[in-house]
Amino acid sequence: MRALRSLTLANIRSYLRDRQALFWTLAFPLVFIFLFGSIFSGGTSKTKLGWADEDGSPASMALHGVFTSVPLVELVEGSRDDVLAKMQRGDVSGVVVVPKGYGEAVARAQAGAGAPAQVTVFTDPSQQSQAGAVKGLVAGILAQASLVGRPPAVIPDLRDLQTQDLNAVSYLVPSILGMALMQLGVFSAIPLVADREKLILKRLSATPLRRWQLVGSNIVMRLLIGVVQMSLIVGIGAAVFGVKITGNIPAIAGLAALGAVAFTSLGYVIASFAKTEDAANGMTSAVQFPLMFLSGTFWPIAIMPAPLHAVAHVMPLTYLSDAMRQVMVNGAAFSPLWLCVAVLVGWTVACFGIAARFFRWQ
Repeated sequence: MRALRSLTLANIRSYLRDRQALFWTLAFPLVFIFLFGSIFSGGTSKTKLGWADEDGSPASMALHGVFTSVPLVELVEGSRDDVLAKMQRGDVSGVVVVPKGYGEAVARAQAGAGAPAQVTVFTDPSQQSQAGAVKGLVAGILAQASLVGRPPAVIPDLRDLQTQDLNAVSYLVPSILGMALMQLGVFSAIPLVADREKLILKRLSATPLRRWQLVGSNIVMRLLIGVVQMSLIVGIGAAVFGVKITGNIPAIAGLAALGAVAFTSLGYVIASFAKTEDAANGMTSAVQFPLMFLSGTFWPIAIMPAPLHAVAHVMPLTYLSDAMRQVMVNGAAFSPLWLCVAVLVGWTVACFGIAARFFRWQ
């Protein structure tokens, strides 16, 4: 027992001396409490919905008033084609179309002489969390517009934005692939720091090998793993779940390679500042989780507080997942494809520049 107590005390002293590990394991969880607390309790952003009134009746105008009375809804009005185009560009989260004959259908439904009137609601299934939020919001507003205590006078006619024959799993693949590539690159920091602690990098730097060759071999290895990841995710999705990829395979592979390199460069930045392997573990978690949760992977960016929108707009995973959705399943764009590529290239150049300045081999 004395030996166990002595070793335990020695380990505690060693842990307390490692200030980086101490911060990432004890202080960083508090950062997460404030971060996610602000996401779920401080969101005040409005949901932008496209609005096309093809009926022009008093009933459709009354429905318009119901939507505008909801504090969390902002209507962007125009023709059906105009608002659908805005949705394709990512300017609105969904589209509500009031079809011709809506007023007459509402009158018949209220008199009990016909089926409920329908309002067409377009959502983008490639943005599943956002689409679900829009469907729930519109369904609640339409329920409010119906007569209380009677069968509903108005119901939503839900439609997908895309015209391709794609199943629901197809829309998950781009986000899953983007997240996998992010983890592949960011976690490259841990073995680098471990090799530096074990003096392996010091010995390698003393050999005739040039440093760019050592770095290049690491990047090539990550790219090969990325190819395997992409093949497994897409292959299993197609074979088991019937995923249909409608995009250009070389373009998808190019984006995957760019994403793998971008996040590997981010891993090198982490390795440049982490002094120990424990600190590297904490720092990779500090980078990984905000990337996952603030990049629109699990829920729409629109529901987050306005200050966090600016954070999402600079995160590389936001643009990698968005580019993957555009190319693989023709999903609605968060940003133009050229901008997604430019942001990823910019992150790659900036991160490798920082790593070249601060990375230590011993």
